[in-house]
Amino acid sequence: MVSCAPTHRGHTPVLTHVGGAWKRLSVAAALAFRWDGRRTRFFFHTQPGAYTDRTLIAFLRQLKRHFGRQPVILIWDGLPAHKSRVMLGYLARARQWLSVERLPAYAPDLNPVEPIWGNLKRRELANLCAPDLPALRTPLRRGCARVRHHRDLAFNFLRHAGLGFTHGR
Repeated sequence: MVSCAPTHRGHTPVLTHVGGAWKRLSVAAALAFRWDGRRTRFFFHTQPGAYTDRTLIAFLRQLKRHFGRQPVILIWDGLPAHKSRVMLGYLARARQWLSVERLPAYAPDLNPVEPIWGNLKRRELANLCAPDLPALRTPLRRGCARVRHHRDLAFNFLRHAGLGFTHGR
C-alpha cells in the first residue's frame, strides 16, 4: 500500500510505502527524424526491470519493422548494454541498415531523448505516487503519446541538445 498525504505549507510531505520493495519500470525510446526534417517519429517501449542487451535488440528489431529498408543512423549513449559482446555482434550483422554513432561519456545534454524524460516528469508524472507498475505505466504511456503526436516537441528536444539539420545542395 502506498499513501500520499497532503501537508501544510512549510512541512515536508511523508510518503508511506508498505508491502515490499519498489519495482522498476524501464523505458527505451527513440526519436526519429527524416533527413529533410519534414517528419518526426517517437518510439518507446516499457519493460519491468532493467533493459539488457537482448531486450534492446528486440527493441531495435521493432524499429527495423517501422523503417523497412530505409537506412537508420542510431545515436547512442554509453549504457553498458549498448556495448556488450552480444549487442556488438548484432550491430555487425545489422550493418546494411543500421549504423551507430556514440555520444561522448557523461553527455546527457547532447542526447535529444533525455529532455523527454524531464518533460514527462513535469507533466504526466508530476507528484505521482503510483502504488504499482500498471498505475505508473498508464500516465507514462499517455505522456509518450503526447510527445508522439506533437511534432514540434520532437524538434524542440533536438534543438535543446544543440542538434539540427543541414541541407546539402
